[in-house]
Amino acid sequence: MYSRLSIVMFPILLVALIGAGVWGYLEHQEKNSILIKAENQYQRAFHDLSFHVNKLHSELGNTLAVNTASQDSYKKGLINVWRITSQAQSEINQLPLTLLPFNKTEEFLANMANFSYRAALRDLNKQPLTQEELGTLNALYQHSSEISTNLRDMQSKVLTNNLRWMDVETALATEKEPLDNAIIDGFQTMDKKVSEYSDVKWSPSVMNIYQKRDMKMLSGNDATAEEIRRKAAQFLNLQDPSVLQVVENGAGTEFHSFSVTAPRNQSSDGVHMDYSTKGGQLLWFAAPRDVTEKKLDVRKARDTAAEFLDSHDYKNMTAVSYDEYNNNANITFASRKNDVINYLDKVSVKVALDNGEILGLQATDYVFDHKDREHKAPKLTAEEARKSLNPNLKVDKEAKALIRNDAQEEVLCYEYTGRINGGVYRIYINGETGTEEKIDRLGKDEQQVTQS
Repeated sequence: MYSRLSIVMFPILLVALIGAGVWGYLEHQEKNSILIKAENQYQRAFHDLSFHVNKLHSELGNTLAVNTASQDSYKKGLINVWRITSQAQSEINQLPLTLLPFNKTEEFLANMANFSYRAALRDLNKQPLTQEELGTLNALYQHSSEISTNLRDMQSKVLTNNLRWMDVETALATEKEPLDNAIIDGFQTMDKKVSEYSDVKWSPSVMNIYQKRDMKMLSGNDATAEEIRRKAAQFLNLQDPSVLQVVENGAGTEFHSFSVTAPRNQSSDGVHMDYSTKGGQLLWFAAPRDVTEKKLDVRKARDTAAEFLDSHDYKNMTAVSYDEYNNNANITFASRKNDVINYLDKVSVKVALDNGEILGLQATDYVFDHKDREHKAPKLTAEEARKSLNPNLKVDKEAKALIRNDAQEEVLCYEYTGRINGGVYRIYINGETGTEEKIDRLGKDEQQVTQS
């Protein structure tokens, strides 16, 4: 009996064993294939990075070598510097360096990209590069040579010693100190050298891009937890403020704020709010819940949001964009004064489309950018500015608008909303120069919110 059973079972077990072996082999091969592919991608990104930083050094040298009277050549060189620097940044992002302190080099390249881009945006015939900016270009030329040399040295070690990037990823993931890896050592040494580049004088316009919002920018006295509790109760129309939980965040730092949580019958999540310490202003609130059906149309949702803003002292706001998702409407409003739409003063309101309940408010832009501004009348008329538009654009609306352009400057523009090539666009034309400052694509069949 046992012999007959063994005769039957042996082939079955043999087939199973062979199958397990084949499966294991295929799994091993697939894993190796993935590892090889990842290694090849890392190697490509690293060698491309070395190539582009070397090319960046050459381009900076070419830019400095042009005749100082040839501003157009400066513009061309600066655009190339911006383009190559952007490529280098992209390649750094493809390397497994997220756990490695490499922020000084990344910040240096980002500043270089913004410096060259913002300088190239100018009309250099009217605003030529200053002596300080030329000094910055010279410093960038010198330092890009040092970074390029460091990368070439690392590249030589990688090729000579057959170093693998997968080992870098493993070393970083283990978080063991010290990190014994030639590539890691090379990048750490480079980042330390870059942190010592004190001779590069970035212009204020470049640094403004990285200006962080903090409570010191706001006016008013520091609020207490009890004052925030009362403000939140009033905003939520609660009779008993004691049900609110107030937590202080980041005491002693520039991000000092208060978080408020309120119970809510419809949701276990409750209501959440954040207030600035300085001045006690509401930054945002959220009262999430599932919205299972849609009953309200665009206009009703807009009107409901506008009434909410008006009742909470956000005055003279006009709807400028509308988005709908999961039966919720997200409507953005901007302030309007003297027929100028101020896109710096923005708030977004989330409306439930089943009953019109306000489920959220994002007011951070409004808190930090709201102030009295006086605008000079634009030099150009709306008709003169319209000449800068594509003649095929069918204009539906026009208005004056205050925006922040790519150079982070506040610019008074004429805003034209129109249709071309099956899309709906907003185009902003500088009211002083007639140049095109910005284009926003609103979508193919975007639901338009009538400005009011």
